Amino acid sequence: MTLPLLVRRSLRQHLLSTLVTVVSIALAGGLLMAVWVVKDQSRSTFTGQSGGWDAVLGARGAKLQLVLNAIFHLEASPGNITFDDYEGIRTNRAVAVAVPIAVGDNYRGYRLVGTTTNQFEVEYSKGQRFRLQPGGRLFDDGFREAVVGSFAARKLGLTIGSEFRPFHGLNFDPKAQHEETYVVVGVLEPSNTPADRVIWIPLAGLQNMGGHDAATATDVSAVLVRLRSPMAGQQLDMLYNRQGNRMTFAWPIAKQMADLFEKFGWFDAVLAMVAWLVALVAVGAVLASLYNSMHSRRRDLAILRALGARRRTIFAAIILESATIAALGMGLGFLVYAMILGAAAAVIRSQTGVVLDPWQPAWVWLWAPIAMVLLGALAGVLPAIKAYRTDVAGGLVPES
Repeated sequence: MTLPLLVRRSLRQHLLSTLVTVVSIALAGGLLMAVWVVKDQSRSTFTGQSGGWDAVLGARGAKLQLVLNAIFHLEASPGNITFDDYEGIRTNRAVAVAVPIAVGDNYRGYRLVGTTTNQFEVEYSKGQRFRLQPGGRLFDDGFREAVVGSFAARKLGLTIGSEFRPFHGLNFDPKAQHEETYVVVGVLEPSNTPADRVIWIPLAGLQNMGGHDAATATDVSAVLVRLRSPMAGQQLDMLYNRQGNRMTFAWPIAKQMADLFEKFGWFDAVLAMVAWLVALVAVGAVLASLYNSMHSRRRDLAILRALGARRRTIFAAIILESATIAALGMGLGFLVYAMILGAAAAVIRSQTGVVLDPWQPAWVWLWAPIAMVLLGALAGVLPAIKAYRTDVAGGLVPES
């Protein structure tokens, strides 16, 4: 009898315990792969996400808060800077493009950002620019018009021609609705960036909205900056951060996000450790299932030995059976992985606008199944030793 035949018959004979163990391996393997991909893709996506900008200028405060607010549309603004401050950096010879933004209002939880139309002319990624869905146009400066990101439009049910009244503050409060009515004149094509979650309106439209402080009506929350050269970033860093004490120049953007992930590196390690522990528990289930079945298999193993099967054949069959269970579990684990990562990606996109791709090739797809199959094979060693030592004569004695 061949090893595969022995393994197939054994799996079929102990079908229920096999299925339970396969499912436990699938859950462990899927979780392990999902944790690794979320960890790696989140880091690479967030650190590589700048919206096409090199830096952000804003009020004095933490650089990370400034980047999260201006680029990812999270967090609150650390404060405002004057329109003259914007003009000062816009006309600086080291700056290629400078775009002001103003925040402070929302529509049903989705942030309104006041800006100018050249915001949409900058490539948010190499060779990629914002595009409008057919029939739309950019808003006119000074008018109560809006261009809506694709994700926000879908969630809010906004289309070209829709009208809405914003709410004061960054958090939705039904009692804080403004009187002004805005009309949607354009919807952006999906860009898979945080811009998809934003409702864009003219800068003046947000600055002059009712309920805002008239004394600071021309202030801006931040300035998005594209530099002419990396050397320009060093010059402006010296000008605003070291020589000045009134504003903060967050540059480069990727470094600020990398610093954030470094601060939470311990959390990644904890998640990875938990995933490995779950995997080890699942492998332990393989060991327990096979080991506990050795007594019920004693007679079968003795018959095989009596028919001429060698000890090493029995030993190898148990090892192969254990590895096969792990392999079947990891095959099913990809379905578990897709479900976990799909749910995680949906939450991350909903909260940040950043998109994770569950099917972007990752090395964990290769090494995790190999590791789990090897661990599965290792788990079969102890049951295999027990099978190896089976006494032929004792196993053939009928049980009373």
